[in-house]
Amino acid sequence: MLLKLDDEQARSSQTLEGIDREIIMLTMKQQRFVDEYLLDLNATAAYKRAGYRGKGATSEACSSRLLSNAKVSSAIEKAMNKRAEKAGADAEFVIRGIMETIDRCRQAVPVLDRKGEHVMVKTPNGGLAPAYTFEAMAVLKGYELLGKHLKMFADKQEISGPGGGAVPVLNVVIG
Repeated sequence: MLLKLDDEQARSSQTLEGIDREIIMLTMKQQRFVDEYLLDLNATAAYKRAGYRGKGATSEACSSRLLSNAKVSSAIEKAMNKRAEKAGADAEFVIRGIMETIDRCRQAVPVLDRKGEHVMVKTPNGGLAPAYTFEAMAVLKGYELLGKHLKMFADKQEISGPGGGAVPVLNVVIG
């Protein structure tokens, strides 16, 4: 449940008695930003559609700041979780979809000519065999997504000193 306040009420330092701590107090514009952000996950566009003013880099910076606002980010997170729960989407659903897509894309499809006959290609030993194709890029993308989920790839590069310890720092004083 979200409590919407107009801008003046939100700025007031008065606390509201008897309101559950789970309620997130947002200004009308902040709530509008949350609603707009959930449409396309584009913070800058949501910022403008919510009625905030700004152009170019100003809109980008302000929308980023709004996303980092604890109340706004909490409201977005709760709304996204509710939407995912309603749709039945979870990590297992996504992984299953990736794996099914990989399996479909790995299937070899015969290459046919205009008459519908198999196109033949030379094999390394000089013989002839029917040509087949599969969607290699889609398979690789599926494996990439799956590998990222399983944390098989490091997005960061870790640097350490000798023996895995700290990197030695040399302080040089000139003068």
